Amino acid sequence: MYAIIESCGRQYKVEEGTTVFFEKLGEEEGKKVSFDKVILVSNEGKVEIGKPYVAGAKVEGKVVSNGRGKKVLVFKYKPKKNERKTRGHRQDYTKVEITSIKTK
Repeated sequence: MYAIIESCGRQYKVEEGTTVFFEKLGEEEGKKVSFDKVILVSNEGKVEIGKPYVAGAKVEGKVVSNGRGKKVLVFKYKPKKNERKTRGHRQDYTKVEITSIKTK
């Protein structure tokens, strides 16, 4: 059984027992989170597609940890002008373990 959910402006494919990295959700470690914006639920070949969301479907999970990703470097360069800029960025994330997928 798997589901496609929408969170933080992105879509994620989740299954029970897997861990997923979301953008920072603002929840503490050990707390439970639930996602109501379920786009699709597939259960042993039976597929439910929402318009836009599946009514009564819910995905629940537990926050495992919060952290920051690897640094991404952005380098801007203009030739013959001695113009160079280096910027770095680290994205915050929340690691969530999916515990259950419920439908009505």
